[in-house]
Amino acid sequence: MKLNYLFPSKYKKIGWMIFYPTLIFGLMTVILDFEPEFLDINVFGVFIDEIIGEKKLIGIINNNILNEILGLLMIIGSILVAFSKEVDEDEFISKIRLESLVWATYMNFGILFLAFIFVYDLSFLWVMIFNMFTILIFFIIRFNWQIRKFRKIEEL
Repeated sequence: MKLNYLFPSKYKKIGWMIFYPTLIFGLMTVILDFEPEFLDINVFGVFIDEIIGEKKLIGIINNNILNEILGLLMIIGSILVAFSKEVDEDEFISKIRLESLVWATYMNFGILFLAFIFVYDLSFLWVMIFNMFTILIFFIIRFNWQIRKFRKIEEL
């Protein structure tokens, strides 16, 4: 049975072109706490709970949208990289893909499990934010590592 749940292989390059710059720029914005003022705009929000202010179910809030832009680009880029076919996609590569996804899921939730035990307060919020992306990052690392290892053996 042929499943068609992967993007065509050409989308992997597009994904890498989005993924790498977003990852680097995103890490820089977190480390340097960079939020350019021109991205401070009023946006529609759901479940608004301002630190100093009122709580609302829905409404308009002033927000710097850099984090949202980078988060969406990171998701798009990593999904395109992770779920685009290899040029020579076959059953063995599908097996590597499945095993890598299971491994990434275990790693991701293992870290989350440890975070529930050892990380608290605002630090836990940061762990949860990064945890949204790590499952795909772990998958990409593991899958590409396994594919590279397989291709080296295949060349011999």
